[in-house]
Amino acid sequence: MTDRSSSNRPLVKLGFLTIGFFDEHDPIGGHESTLQIIELGEQLGFDSAWLRDRHLQFGISSPLAVLAAATQRTSRIELGTAVIPLGFENPFRLAEDLATVDVLSRGRLNPGISVGAPTHFEAIREHLYPDSWQNENFSHERAERLLANLRGETVSTFTGTEGIEAYSSRIQPFAAGLADRVWFGAAGLSSAAWAGEHALNLLSSSVVRAEEDDDFARIQRAQIDLFRSRHPLGDAARASQGLVVIPTDSASPEQAAKYRAYADGRFERTLTPQGPGRMLFAPDIVGSSTEIADALHAHAGFQAVDEVVFALPFSFEHEDYVQILTDIATRLAPLLGWAPAGA
Repeated sequence: MTDRSSSNRPLVKLGFLTIGFFDEHDPIGGHESTLQIIELGEQLGFDSAWLRDRHLQFGISSPLAVLAAATQRTSRIELGTAVIPLGFENPFRLAEDLATVDVLSRGRLNPGISVGAPTHFEAIREHLYPDSWQNENFSHERAERLLANLRGETVSTFTGTEGIEAYSSRIQPFAAGLADRVWFGAAGLSSAAWAGEHALNLLSSSVVRAEEDDDFARIQRAQIDLFRSRHPLGDAARASQGLVVIPTDSASPEQAAKYRAYADGRFERTLTPQGPGRMLFAPDIVGSSTEIADALHAHAGFQAVDEVVFALPFSFEHEDYVQILTDIATRLAPLLGWAPAGA
């Protein structure tokens, strides 16, 4: 069994996450920037690029549509969603879209999902589910339906040919192996345990639920450990850590000042759990790659993983993301033991 407690363990997979922020009056700008950033990630050797999902906001609302475009502009980098909230989705139709993008990518899609009622559900329910909102099930059962669809289980009792039309009993296209690449975004212990019990992969982000502790790193580590204890693969089960890290090695003085101001403005929320759900945010880590590497090696959550999906800050300029990603791939990640595939 691999020893994941050592902070000297090399980083195996390097990924990044973006929200794809855009101007409401010029949405193509943000979407094109996102596609260019994914292309840059592949050029820099990143193993994966992930898109967040934002509804009724000025960030990407349809990550799969954007990733479908990215499949035609990349050839190697894995493409993920972090995460698609299933409360907004029909598991039948989503399975079709996921399988289609996986086929277009030739097996590079990593679907990340979560469950629960949609954000601000009472404000949108009449438009989202006008005839069924009272009966919608937003529990883990919704994820189980999606997983069954991706595994190719029967969804129709009608098969065969009708006239010149041929019909299948399972979702088409069928993308072999896609169900094994599903990741679950878990904020709390029960969700981490559920993900392990259902043999999924675990996405651990910069937001956790403070249930038994008020220290972010210890909470994240406890969730990862519980996930693996319930997973059929045990310690070999895949878990990825996601924090906001902003290296300043090649940043201009103006960029470095902006990055520190950004982190300072978000720091207070990291001091104590927030709201009735006791959500706890991780501090953004800003500094030289050496400083960030030291902080990560001392982080209990990071010590439990050998793959990461670093989140890009919201609302920065395109050139900022270019500098941050370049520093992560060329300066920070090598300090963590990572090397691009084939290097």
